[in-house]
Amino acid sequence: MSGASVFLARTKRTERGRHGRLYWLLTGAFAALASLVFFAQPALLQSLRAFAFDSYQRLSPAAPMPDSPVVIVAIDETALAEFGQWPWPRSTMAELTRRLGEAGAAAIVFDVLFAEPDRTSPEQMLAWLPPERSRTLRQVISSWPTHDSAFAEQLGRYPTVLAATLHNEASPTDVPVKAGFATAGDDPAPFLPSFAGVSASLPPLTEAARGVGFINWLPDRDQVVRRVPLLARAGETTAPSLVLEALRVAQGASTYVVRASNASGQTAFGQQTGVNAVRVGDFTALTDGASNVWLHVRASDPQSYISAARVLGGELAPGEVSGRIVLIGATAPGLLDLRATAIDETIPGVEIHQQLLEQILSGGFLSRPDFAPAIEWLVGMAAVLMLAAIAQRVPALVTAAAGLAIVAAVCAAGVLLFTQARYLFDPVFPAASAFVFAASSATYLYRRAELQRAEIRRAFSQYVAPSIVDKLAANPERLKLGGEVRDLTLLVCDVRNFTTIAEGMSAEQLTAFINSFLTPLTDIIVENGGTIDKYMGDSIMAFWNAPIDVPDHARLACEAALLMGEKMRELNVGWRREAEAAGRVFNDVAIGIGINSGECCVGNLGSDRHFDYSAIGDTVNVTSRLEGLTKIYGLMLLVSEETARRAPDLPFVEVDTVRVKGRKTPSRIFTLLPADVAPPADHARFLTAYRAGQWEDANTLLATLRESAPAPLAGLYAAYQRRLARLTDLRPANWDGVYEFEEK
Repeated sequence: MSGASVFLARTKRTERGRHGRLYWLLTGAFAALASLVFFAQPALLQSLRAFAFDSYQRLSPAAPMPDSPVVIVAIDETALAEFGQWPWPRSTMAELTRRLGEAGAAAIVFDVLFAEPDRTSPEQMLAWLPPERSRTLRQVISSWPTHDSAFAEQLGRYPTVLAATLHNEASPTDVPVKAGFATAGDDPAPFLPSFAGVSASLPPLTEAARGVGFINWLPDRDQVVRRVPLLARAGETTAPSLVLEALRVAQGASTYVVRASNASGQTAFGQQTGVNAVRVGDFTALTDGASNVWLHVRASDPQSYISAARVLGGELAPGEVSGRIVLIGATAPGLLDLRATAIDETIPGVEIHQQLLEQILSGGFLSRPDFAPAIEWLVGMAAVLMLAAIAQRVPALVTAAAGLAIVAAVCAAGVLLFTQARYLFDPVFPAASAFVFAASSATYLYRRAELQRAEIRRAFSQYVAPSIVDKLAANPERLKLGGEVRDLTLLVCDVRNFTTIAEGMSAEQLTAFINSFLTPLTDIIVENGGTIDKYMGDSIMAFWNAPIDVPDHARLACEAALLMGEKMRELNVGWRREAEAAGRVFNDVAIGIGINSGECCVGNLGSDRHFDYSAIGDTVNVTSRLEGLTKIYGLMLLVSEETARRAPDLPFVEVDTVRVKGRKTPSRIFTLLPADVAPPADHARFLTAYRAGQWEDANTLLATLRESAPAPLAGLYAAYQRRLARLTDLRPANWDGVYEFEEK
């Protein structure tokens, strides 16, 4: 590999390495920022996750449980109209309990708190009477049972469960727990929701009931119930939920088994992650670390409720509640026990208990294990790295499309996992990471491409045609800035006797003079698809077929040379007029042009601080030699044999076969006459005689040619006359028709 090639390759690697390091540095910064957002869990991220999970549920809600073992006795509008406003007397609640118990309910569960004495009980009404009347009536009703005691009696007779509410205000009483707890694995207490106090039903009622469970909700920020805790801490006591107590009492169980991290069969990799499951009797509820069960909800079904009015009116059908868990709760909108789920904007709170019980009884749990966030983070990072890897290799629009495809794939995977495996995969972070990174990287790379296009326009607008600049700007990959070997046609143009011309001019005049002919000559080259390589004082070097492909570049270069000669003739006419007007002597300005075709190394040459788009190689050297030979042959244009071969339909005139300094192989050289000038008929015969060493015949033919020669060839035949004079005298014995030049 040549030194130039090594330099170009090193330049390309340096440029790519610099951009690559910056790109991956920005990618790493994006990944770090995205991870920070992920672990910080801002409200927006949580809201989007909730929206995704709700969308899963709307697409695939839970199926209604056929012949459900859980029924709701509703305190609805019908019951309120018949039995009065709420709260009802405890005697009515006692009657409701009795009727359900006698109907064979497996558990009678009250989603109602009885924290205060019944105000409708006779002894409570005494407080509203004047003292004299109160003393009289107290003697009459002293032997009557209170409504609360009547209710407590019925609670103790049947399998009943009362509600409690946990709160963060200290209370003088502890949470009433009616069951034992056994724990397998780590202590789950630090992971459970914690409260300072409890509000329970009246002590006589609580003591009479077989179970007491809390009814607290832990809704998300938007007040939608998506998870329900099964266990909670009240002070130092672990309490079960109303749902757990309903299951326990219905089965006649006495103990809960809490399976936590690092229990037998539970993998936590040595970390304490909280609760995994809670077992009660024959049923196990799968939970997250805080004992929450993710609700797989279905649409509310008010038609399945049993109105409390029917129960109190003795209208229950035989077997309608027998062996079932009966939930008693308010469904009338005016009682305000309404919640929101992923499907329903308003649903009675008691129905959430029902759906959760059905979920536990059927085993249809939604799965979101402790390691799910880690998986989602890894998927997000993998999406970012995948996009980062392809973004540098494809256009910005393709990167954006790939980002959208990943977003769609992640969302589709989430839906598929939910519908097929009931797995709650959060697509928000991976999808958002892919989308934002794709948009950011596409914007960054597009901006970088625009800067590259701007640089290309700046670098090439002065040297190539606007159409070529537009193509390069639109397809910068077609420009290998580090250097490449391409087949080029080169042109070198120089002014004859420039030193003599410059002697009589000031610096300003000389600059104006140079610009006056370099500008139109440059325009001709550029308009004919050429690229200006460099200016060297009064000289121009240009090439065709780089930086982009230029079909028929040899022809275009030759046609440009003819136009340059014509332009110089026009300029000379103008300069002569100016000189005559100023009373100055003027000599025509002549140019010499050499054209050659072949492979060259073309690209950015120079240093990291300054470089030019240029061509180097032997083809360049030969072109420069041809331009120099135009002075010897008295011609404006010399074209190499290779260039002439590539444009066979142009009217080339063979000039000579020469061996220039530094090259062993002889080369045929040609010139190209203007379209209105025909070559002499005897020109070919002259060259044949000359190359055969037939000096007399050659001199005779040359004399004829000089008499009839067109002006562009006059200098050529004059040069041959001088050469023949020497050769005729020398008559070299080893003459092969090749003239060897010792000078450049």
